[in-house]
Amino acid sequence: MKHLLKLADLSKEEILDILDTADQLKKEKKQGIPHPILQGKALGMIFRKSSTRTRVSFEVGMYDLGGTALFLSSHDLQIGRGEPIQDTARVLSRYLDGIMIRTFDQEEVEALAQCGSIPVINGLTDYCHPCQVLADLMTIREYKGKLEGLKLCYIGDGNNMANSLIAGGITTGMQVAIACPDDYRPDEELMQWAKSNGEFLCTGNIEEAAAGADVLYTDVWASMGQEGEAEERKKIFKNYQINDSVMAIAKPDAMVLHCLPAHREEEITGKVLEAHADEIFEEAENRLHAQKAVLVKLLSQSRQ
Repeated sequence: MKHLLKLADLSKEEILDILDTADQLKKEKKQGIPHPILQGKALGMIFRKSSTRTRVSFEVGMYDLGGTALFLSSHDLQIGRGEPIQDTARVLSRYLDGIMIRTFDQEEVEALAQCGSIPVINGLTDYCHPCQVLADLMTIREYKGKLEGLKLCYIGDGNNMANSLIAGGITTGMQVAIACPDDYRPDEELMQWAKSNGEFLCTGNIEEAAAGADVLYTDVWASMGQEGEAEERKKIFKNYQINDSVMAIAKPDAMVLHCLPAHREEEITGKVLEAHADEIFEEAENRLHAQKAVLVKLLSQSRQ
């Protein structure tokens, strides 16, 4: 693994190796055991989109690992004034050991990796969110003891979260069901891949998707950059909510995950969120541990 651009690039073995490493790093952190594996390493973090969990978890993660994280707002970089991403990649490659970027276009992340000479980590694009789903898989495995054979049901917009959940779930042997309106389906090419490589369903019928689910997952109806569509989306997605009725269709011991931030009484009821808060906020914490594992896998080998 040279970069983390999207989960579809990784094999099952690579994903499980990251999760195993994350489990070990989490255990050591809980026990107060230092692990300065990346001492002397520097990570540049480019943000074109605002963030709570991504910024804090990567900064703390690099600190825990003995390295340094630099916050690079697009307003402060020359790419905000028209410098080609290719030139930025070549310059930053001479200063840093790795780059994490949170942006809109997947093509920008791919260009950074192609033109630079250091590892690139996708902190989120409009196409996918691999770091979040690694944390999700880590959390599911903690609570359920396995991934293989479990049914994961995602309800809502077929956005970057849906795309990454499909890739990560199918690759690790999960059954994946997506419930969304017809005009808001996940990436078509990715869905065709999922059908050819595992047990996959995309439907507008929430009951069909949620039936017998081990894991229920949702996200906000309007993501960053879609604020102007928020009111229209509320009407379109009003029935795509995790609530008591959906919980009754899933397995009795089904867990609930949400990548946060959550809009209570929209994509999830406050009652369901609070009933599953331990799982949801463990999932948020696991962003730190999963990303530390990615940093170890990528940056420990850079410039050696």
